[in-house]
Amino acid sequence: MPKPDFFKTSQGRNIAYHKIKGSGPSVVFLGGFMSDMEGTKATYLEAWAREKGRAFLRFDYSGHGQSLGRFEDGCIGAWADDAQEVIEHLTVGPQILVGSSMGGWIALLMAIRIPQKIAGLVGIAAAPDFTEDSMWGGFSEDQKNTILIDGQLVLESDYSDEPYIITKKLIEDGRNQLVLRAPLSLPFPVRFLHGTADADVDISVALKLLGHVSGDDARLTLVKGANHSFSEPENLTMIRRAIHAVTMKA
Repeated sequence: MPKPDFFKTSQGRNIAYHKIKGSGPSVVFLGGFMSDMEGTKATYLEAWAREKGRAFLRFDYSGHGQSLGRFEDGCIGAWADDAQEVIEHLTVGPQILVGSSMGGWIALLMAIRIPQKIAGLVGIAAAPDFTEDSMWGGFSEDQKNTILIDGQLVLESDYSDEPYIITKKLIEDGRNQLVLRAPLSLPFPVRFLHGTADADVDISVALKLLGHVSGDDARLTLVKGANHSFSEPENLTMIRRAIHAVTMKA
């Protein structure tokens, strides 16, 4: 596995990344919560981009993967800051953002913060506002009290041997990053992909997101039987085709 390069943010966080040069618009992959840039989707898209001579960038948020820092010190706002600085400093011109799960929320935050840097957006099982609507909204009173009193809650993960550490900071900061409570303009081609067997982000979230955003070219594709990882070969092909679709219209 090739070693990553590192970018130091203005907050002093060291972000690991892999970047390949090529034609534009470049594709930037935004990973999910406690995920990393070595996942199936990120590496598949890099291989595809390399084959096509397409510029591509993948990276780990602080506290994720090969980037430095502790996961529990992070929050949505900090990880969005990481993404913004990486996009602004390591790419040229408007980008195609591909956001998986939490990365879909991060991509939507980029649409608010740096719309001039976005040529198109592909959301894969996008999970906007999940810290409030899914986590906090789904916690029991005992779990909420644990977070408020102890500052964190430890949950088992279905995807890793490492548990999820849900901090009070994550919940409180998430409330400052919500994107479904105010108008959200996406003035570029947008494709949302969501599986009907997604056990982590309900289809209702995808439908709510599509109904909430404004834009002339936003579409949602529901894929029967696909789960949250959306990493089966046929799913990866759909992601690639979605990127092609938004690129052709960018």
